[in-house]
Amino acid sequence: MITFDQVNKWFDDYHALVGVTETISRGEVVVICGPSGSGKSTLIRTINRLEPIQSGRILVDGQDIHGRALDLNRHRAGIGFVFQQFNLFPHLSVLENCTLAPQRLRGLSRPAARELAAALLDRVGLAHKARAYPSELSGGQQQRVAIARALAMEPPVMLFDEPTSALDPEMVGEVLQVMRSLARDGMTMVCVTHEMGFAREVADRVLFMDQGRILEQGKPEAFFHAPRHPRAQQFLSDIRRH
Repeated sequence: MITFDQVNKWFDDYHALVGVTETISRGEVVVICGPSGSGKSTLIRTINRLEPIQSGRILVDGQDIHGRALDLNRHRAGIGFVFQQFNLFPHLSVLENCTLAPQRLRGLSRPAARELAAALLDRVGLAHKARAYPSELSGGQQQRVAIARALAMEPPVMLFDEPTSALDPEMVGEVLQVMRSLARDGMTMVCVTHEMGFAREVADRVLFMDQGRILEQGKPEAFFHAPRHPRAQQFLSDIRRH
């Protein structure tokens, strides 16, 4: 589904991604972890070209996303992205937040878009909030609406960039529960998160990054119990001590 081939990214003189080469399979749940500033969020943002790269290739479903033939708006519309901040439209109701893109970009009729949005809001446990506005919701509820809104485009892949980092601790669980449900249904997911319990339970693979490089990758059991790279060992040791 996603292939990184010798991807390099700079911010001025700072080498943020260093020769990243990795493949993510269809239906796979991959968690990217590592210390702050390691390049995790930068990497995930390159998948829908929110961050440009300076060299290398990124293929999504076989298409070079920097090729001349790419329709960028169509490409972005086909990738669900859930951010740290919820980015809901404050002047639209919950239901309207979830129907806008399917109507404008997918060409769904208003009744069809509303039916789809209602089903997705029910899936994330917020059918009763369809007429509410974002300011009337808790942080956890707003993030679940953001997930429903992304799913309304029926994307083949979902990206999560630290979706629980802006939430109070008691709200984290409700968002992770929705993500677990998506994983069980076979959604291709790439998640940047500090929630190591989620990574251990749900991920098919864990990628560990530091200083712009993927230093280790493997199944959660191997990563958490027998990390090979010294930097990964230190990272996990620090987490356990904390």
